[in-house]
Amino acid sequence: MSAVLSDADIHARLAEAMLDQRLAPGQRLREDELGQAFGVSRTRIRQVLIRLASEDLVTLVPNAGARVAEPTPDEAREVFGARRLIEPELIAAFVARATAADLRALQGWIRDEERARAEGRRHDAIRHAGAFHLHMAAQAGNRTLERLLRPLVMRTSLVLLRYGPQEIRDGGPGAEGGCDCHEHRTILAAIKLRDGAAAGRAMVEHLTRLESQLRFATNERPAPGLAMLLGLSDGGGA
Repeated sequence: MSAVLSDADIHARLAEAMLDQRLAPGQRLREDELGQAFGVSRTRIRQVLIRLASEDLVTLVPNAGARVAEPTPDEAREVFGARRLIEPELIAAFVARATAADLRALQGWIRDEERARAEGRRHDAIRHAGAFHLHMAAQAGNRTLERLLRPLVMRTSLVLLRYGPQEIRDGGPGAEGGCDCHEHRTILAAIKLRDGAAAGRAMVEHLTRLESQLRFATNERPAPGLAMLLGLSDGGGA
């Protein structure tokens, strides 16, 4: 790489790769391979992996290295349960503070998600869907809940990749990660009416539908090399 990245940059790149499902649950994260891909030392990679592990996005196993977290069925349900508790609170606060610029931003995320879905750009659709949720959290004025939600959104992506319908795992129709633009539009409509209660109910229904898609029986499959998955190389071995 041409420029040395900060630890925060590396963390963001890895977290983004999990959010848009380029790094699959159970994917091994080799320190030497990541260090070579990012152009930094293994020591720095190890510190980033420790931070990701503190966010439940990576599992560290003594003498076995790091892997992308592989949520159990119980953990998957816990993620959605936690989001149903947190997001109605955040969305109510957001409704009270939302500006015209915020509403335009949400509309833009929905529009971008719809376009990506229509064009079959799976990773972009997943990113836009997550950004819709995270924009409201960032503008709600509750930094504590925002910090709690951000890793939950990333873990949701891992859950959907691990347990979502086959078309989501394979990147076929509906592979945008389970989010539904129509449901996002329903949430936005309630926000425009400044109806925090209705927006919260729509959010809970949206998250409940996502959870209802989960299928707790999946097949393992091999993954390509980390550099290619992270967009740092055109190819390469595992």
